[in-house]
Amino acid sequence: MRIYLAGPFGFSEAGRDFADRVLVPELIRLGFQVIDPFKLTDQAKIAAVLALPTAEARRDAWQKLNMEIGRNNQLAIDGCDAVLAILDGADVDSGTASEIGYAFARNKPILGYRSDFRLSSDNEGSIVNLQVEYFIRAGGGEIVSSLSKLPDALSRLPRSKP
Repeated sequence: MRIYLAGPFGFSEAGRDFADRVLVPELIRLGFQVIDPFKLTDQAKIAAVLALPTAEARRDAWQKLNMEIGRNNQLAIDGCDAVLAILDGADVDSGTASEIGYAFARNKPILGYRSDFRLSSDNEGSIVNLQVEYFIRAGGGEIVSSLSKLPDALSRLPRSKP
């Protein structure tokens, strides 16, 4: 079963370390093939943009590469069986929220993982942004608060529908 790992972990050294050393190995141990969007785009392309000498050149190159990155992620979600969405942070990462909405529209089951104990909801009735939580739960998913709860929650995810 292919699972798309939506979340902001790829943006920071600490996040990448946790994902690569703890989360991804646990998902593999559970029998999943992990699709990491931060590994879908050739890192040499990103390095080339960052090395451009002017802000204008970088802006133009980023605009082009951003479309490629977005398309890579769209195709990866389309090709996965489920989405694991990392919901940590003061607010859910905007890209992760977009991926959750897209996955819901494509009938992909979504599991939320929020180990962050800070309050991050619209009101007492939700854990995170109510719309994000709606898409997760309306698709048959749930939100778990620890790695130890991932195996059972993943086993309860409904199968994606064509």
